[in-house]
Amino acid sequence: MMAHALSQKTLLNPSLPLYTLTKPYVSSLGAHIQRAPGNGLVNSFCAPKLLLRNPHLPGLNSVTSIRAQAVSAETTEEASEDLVKILVETSEDKSSTSIEIIAPNWPGILASITDKFKSLELQIVNASVDLKDGLVYYKFFIQDVEGNAIVDAEYLEKVEKVIRRVLNPDLWSDLGKNVNVSQSIGDPETQRRRRLLWLMDQYLKNDVPSIQKSIVDHVEYTIARSRFKFDDFEAYKATAASVRDRLLESWNDNQQFYRDSDSKRVYYLSMEFLMGRSLLNSVFNLGIKGEYAQALSELGYDLEVVVEQERDAALGNGGLGRLAACFMDSLATMNYSAWGYGLRYQYGMFRQQLQDGYQHEQPDYWLNFGNPWEIERVHVTYPVKFYGKVDEDWVDGRKLIKWIPDEEVEAVAYDNPIPGYKTSNTINLRLWAAKPSGEFDLQSFNTGDYVNAILSKQRAETISSVLYPDDRTYQGKELRLKQQYFFVSATLQDIIRRFKDHHSSFDDFPEKVAIQLNDTHPTIGVPEMMRLLVDVESLEWGKAWAITTRVFSVTIHSVLPEMLEKWPIELLQTLLPRHIQIIYKINTIFLEEVKSKFGNDYDRLARMSIVDEGEKKVIKMASLALVASHTINGVACTHTEFLKESVFKDFYDLWPHKFQNKTNGVTQRRWLAFCNPGLREVLTKWLGTESWITNLELLTGLRQHADDPSLQKEWNLVRRHNKARLALYIEGISGVKVSIDAMFDVQVKRIHEYKRQLLNVLSIIHRYDCIKNMTPEERKNVVPRVCIIGGKAAPGYEIAKKIIKLVTTIGERINNDSDVGNLLKVIFIPDYNVSLAELVIPASDLSQHISTVGNEASGTSNMKFAMNGCLLLAARGGSNDEIQQEIGDENIFVFGAKAEELGRLRAERRKFNPPRDFHRVIGMIRSGEFGHKEYFQELCNTVDGGDDFYLVGNDFASYLEAQAKVDKTYVDRVRWTKMSIMSTAGSGNFSSDRTTREYAEEIWGIQPVERF
Repeated sequence: MMAHALSQKTLLNPSLPLYTLTKPYVSSLGAHIQRAPGNGLVNSFCAPKLLLRNPHLPGLNSVTSIRAQAVSAETTEEASEDLVKILVETSEDKSSTSIEIIAPNWPGILASITDKFKSLELQIVNASVDLKDGLVYYKFFIQDVEGNAIVDAEYLEKVEKVIRRVLNPDLWSDLGKNVNVSQSIGDPETQRRRRLLWLMDQYLKNDVPSIQKSIVDHVEYTIARSRFKFDDFEAYKATAASVRDRLLESWNDNQQFYRDSDSKRVYYLSMEFLMGRSLLNSVFNLGIKGEYAQALSELGYDLEVVVEQERDAALGNGGLGRLAACFMDSLATMNYSAWGYGLRYQYGMFRQQLQDGYQHEQPDYWLNFGNPWEIERVHVTYPVKFYGKVDEDWVDGRKLIKWIPDEEVEAVAYDNPIPGYKTSNTINLRLWAAKPSGEFDLQSFNTGDYVNAILSKQRAETISSVLYPDDRTYQGKELRLKQQYFFVSATLQDIIRRFKDHHSSFDDFPEKVAIQLNDTHPTIGVPEMMRLLVDVESLEWGKAWAITTRVFSVTIHSVLPEMLEKWPIELLQTLLPRHIQIIYKINTIFLEEVKSKFGNDYDRLARMSIVDEGEKKVIKMASLALVASHTINGVACTHTEFLKESVFKDFYDLWPHKFQNKTNGVTQRRWLAFCNPGLREVLTKWLGTESWITNLELLTGLRQHADDPSLQKEWNLVRRHNKARLALYIEGISGVKVSIDAMFDVQVKRIHEYKRQLLNVLSIIHRYDCIKNMTPEERKNVVPRVCIIGGKAAPGYEIAKKIIKLVTTIGERINNDSDVGNLLKVIFIPDYNVSLAELVIPASDLSQHISTVGNEASGTSNMKFAMNGCLLLAARGGSNDEIQQEIGDENIFVFGAKAEELGRLRAERRKFNPPRDFHRVIGMIRSGEFGHKEYFQELCNTVDGGDDFYLVGNDFASYLEAQAKVDKTYVDRVRWTKMSIMSTAGSGNFSSDRTTREYAEEIWGIQPVERF
């Protein structure tokens, strides 16, 4: 039954190519055909070219094309389910299972079938295809992941059901009706459309020669350099441009698919997106890393060197931004319809430089040489207004309110495609840049006032220049609020515009739109939404408020009430006069609701009011977010309980149904599979599948092998290799040679008192003091350590800067002390960022997460370290508690006060007498043992003399005991290795895929939307 020479040749000779169909046509009626990213197969829409391209199957390593029989509209219209036939047989030797398929030749069928085989963890070992009389004849020979035939009848039945679903004519018939081979039929517009479709009838090829041509073309035509002479940076820009081309293909198809399917979308609003580098992440997700490495190698370039040319995108500072980036990866990978929104910071946070051990901040000119990943959408702009006055007028018995601003800027969109892992889904991160409304104040310019015209332009662009401007001054506060409003105003205008493109009424808005606020920074979006709905779209207040409260939800990352954002009323009245009116009205209506339930409890009303009428009148943004959101979530179990029982207890009493927990997670793709390729290979080998990359819970399968000497040997070889890479980097930046036999003890995070880097530093001094007082014989029993600290201090945070100086000061002393040698080294890594984290985390033996109990909402770096097999030294609280539950008490080092003790310990801290070792270490610093005696006095005062708010002295003894236990365990290499394996095995619950799924199902109400 299978047809003729093509089929016969393929069956007889597996080294011959498999012919497949090319790029999808996305019809206006909603038919969408996807590329199968895992195996390189592509689709077609009419008179298709058949492309030889499947580099993942035996012998398929070149590209050619032949003409295939056209599929006419008449043929497709006659198709019916009766024409679909599937025959499944298992070979006598049970080496493979054959699946024969006969079906109407709807475009894209082949890609969809092979994609489903891959999702079912079936591998194609051989295949053939032929076309005849509008029907396609396929024969696939498949095996399971272990190379065996499929003999389970129930599973084969499932496979057949999946294939029949793909072949359902209802999914394909619309496409056939829009296909006609002839280019001469129809009006000029129809002919133009056909011509455009014909020109774009296939995806870019991913074989090595095609990739090389793409790179070289970009060298010559995009960068305007000679293809015979371009340096590593130019090679990076050309490579990035060629990868972006491939992302944009699926991005465009995806956006069209979302528009046509009209599915509900989630919009994720965050002031930070700490994305890191994009090149390696993109080629990994697209499944073409090997092809790009080979392509560059044959051109004389090393992919690893090219990757190093990319600057980290300076769009975030810490955990908040990295969480947002992980969510974007998970949303794309899990096929959700989603957009991220943020700001395109020109300089980001800052570049940290050390001069004589002191932190100095330099602008991070990450955009100086352009960003090849972004697409400037000059046609997507929105006006954003500031200052001015509010006028009222009555028309037909209705009060109309008009805001007349004194200043207006333009928000310009920059799009960044975010690919999912081995899926056709590529979603969008849209960032806003501020531009003057009109390139210059033309009137001023024409009258000779050039300076004022230029200053106006600079004022506008300042809005999106720097992440988190210093808000200790009024001007700094104003700029920060301007940033937040600029961001949300442009975003909400964009969301509403997109909705109105397909809907004539706002009745369905909550059914199509979900808006997630990543912390309270975007909360000014609540009154902005009301302004847009009431003032611009002319909705009644009640209807507008009902819509607003059904679309917003908020994630709270803060722990203490004093950390919650507040804005002076005076500033809001000046900058956003219409919005302060809306906030007052929201508050008035809300307080009436509180009264209806709790009566005239004035203390409660004052606590819950959005408007704080205290000595300094402020708007409490967290309260505004809680009032307007249908769901409020914390980011770890203990954090959420703390919000309900303490910080927002009054709100929880009013609306208990609003509160949920969503423990944070991280993407295992960037933070394990991609940054730790050696461990990736070990995990895949011992688990028997790579599916853990999208289903992290499969890591639990390691537990049964944790005692296996062979696994432990492979595990430690990978870890030594990673440590060697980090040791080379350390030597390069510091000149200090470190031993990879030593324990790499790491604490890398934002420098802050509550994160207690000072506790770590004091223990290092204590260890140094102990070594110095040992005999040479006693020193032989010391476990060698390399203590690595990294992180930035906020520019105005002097205590944090002093901690950095203390680290570098003791490091200079210890690293040059011949008595100590390799027993102890202290390294500060400057300008710590995502790319450095990808180097540090896989190489770490011990990672410290020691924030004061009750001060860390969750933490996510602990998850990254744990899943890479690093053991944790952890204080109680945040996600540390949940990690302990998952990996087991015996595989983590926990110390310190408990949450229920926090209040009492702080109340009694002036009476508390720290241990003698603590006094000795503080005394060494105060006495000038390490120099800079006067400079460090203020730092010592924060933990000495009763002012120890973060309980460094209280936890010091417990911390030293935990460190001693670490030393004892590290000596037992078999036990340590088993604990390391168990740490990875217990990390399955901390994937951002799990977190994202919970948000989607329980908060946003969205489902995965697959293009087949």
